[in-house]
Amino acid sequence: MPATPIQRPSTKELMLRSNEMRHDIITMLEAAGSGHPGGSLSATDILCALWFSGVMVYDPKDPHWAGRDRLILSKGHAAPALYAAFKQVGWVAEEELPTLRHLGSRLAGHPDSHLIPGVEVCSGSLGQGLAISIGIAIGTKLDQKKHGGDLPHVWCITGDGEMQEGSNWESLMFGAHRKLDHVTLIVDLNDLQIDGHVSEVNSLGDIDAKLEAFGWKVRHIDGHDLDALVDAFAWARSHTGSPSAIVCDTIKGKGVSFMEDAVNWHGVAPKKEEAERALAELDAARETIESEG
Repeated sequence: MPATPIQRPSTKELMLRSNEMRHDIITMLEAAGSGHPGGSLSATDILCALWFSGVMVYDPKDPHWAGRDRLILSKGHAAPALYAAFKQVGWVAEEELPTLRHLGSRLAGHPDSHLIPGVEVCSGSLGQGLAISIGIAIGTKLDQKKHGGDLPHVWCITGDGEMQEGSNWESLMFGAHRKLDHVTLIVDLNDLQIDGHVSEVNSLGDIDAKLEAFGWKVRHIDGHDLDALVDAFAWARSHTGSPSAIVCDTIKGKGVSFMEDAVNWHGVAPKKEEAERALAELDAARETIESEG
């Protein structure tokens, strides 16, 4: 275990962290002039709950610590949300944020494990993250059998549009067959992909029932309720006998009113005036959080 395990903060503290992440996401994307605000903002609360609730095991002082949990951001276009979390962990400097997607920056448009600590694998080619997670889980299980110690948990975040990829369903079948109960799939169910609503482009149907039929234990929650997220992650960590999946109802563009559930904000960065409007909304939201008990 790391020298100082992360203690679970209050819900208010998590809300403030999440608000700061959204603020940084908008700042990064406006400076880059390109990127993906919608999916970054929908995944913000998920990433905040993972990194800062004390559920995920890692050492802020040593991102390569062998006993760490592994997080695979399969929806790699949400990299700004990951970098915003890394800033608060201490792996990205605040002055780096405006370099997102710039030549020579560590903050690539999709996470690059060669550039920045905390990124386990290069991701963004959709449909690959869960297969990678299953492979990591088998590898860590073999390592534990050989060397002992705690078994790291493997967390994989996918988008709902990404779940249309057939490779995910092969991975689901194999993970259940191998009873990899230290793997958790987190589905960011914001019902939007680049061409429109997922339910209209290629519906996932009853995603909970489908995951259950493939042998995964499922919980379905509000993906913006930080308490529900932390509780679900703790449940997944303690669950035994099969892999687990947490389906998170989210809103694409969450936190910025004019971006919410708007397909045109899938892959378009805000211009200066739009960024100012977004930041003003987030600043107002922060003031509300701070004023409440």
